[in-house]
Amino acid sequence: MHATHPIPRDDITGLVLAGGRGSRMGGVDKGLQNHQGMPLALHALLRLGAQVGQVMINANRNLAAYESMGVPVWPDALPDYPGPLAGFLAGLEQCETPWLVTVPCDTPNFPANLVQRLAETAAAEDAEIVIAATREADGSLQPQPVFCLLRASLLESLVQATQAGERKIDRWAARHRLAQTEFEEAGAFFNANTLAELQSLQARPAG
Repeated sequence: MHATHPIPRDDITGLVLAGGRGSRMGGVDKGLQNHQGMPLALHALLRLGAQVGQVMINANRNLAAYESMGVPVWPDALPDYPGPLAGFLAGLEQCETPWLVTVPCDTPNFPANLVQRLAETAAAEDAEIVIAATREADGSLQPQPVFCLLRASLLESLVQATQAGERKIDRWAARHRLAQTEFEEAGAFFNANTLAELQSLQARPAG
């Protein structure tokens, strides 16, 4: 482990992805759901903010509520909730640093060293995109593509891909120098897609 960031923290902007429909949660705005006394998105924001130089939120509804968290809020650059790539695109369009790192709003206990580990892989493998991955019970490696460190210079590529109808992070990422960072703590990536999962999350000790 390097004691210092292989990519300086101030060269990385963090983006909390809170732009989804929340369809599996009955259409609620997932990032604003209460978790241990504060909105899910705020948990993610605080955890990510400690790891990067600056941070912003991608949201499409209740913008004032997100703006009250004290960081810039950017809606999708594309209409009709096309998914996380639209959030990536909004983030890259506003990113003023060489790197952008994304996390979803519904995974409040992601690793506290997430960004450093992704940055180490980026430096070691000269990657343009690094995504987190965890081991499944059967031993297979499961990518977690919404936990993604990417070069800001990929904006033009992503504009072209989304304009051509691409909606899958992994398919777009595969066009570039892509690497993965394996994280041992699979539970840290537990996310709340449904109200039942949110209740399950409430019962977990904070990481």
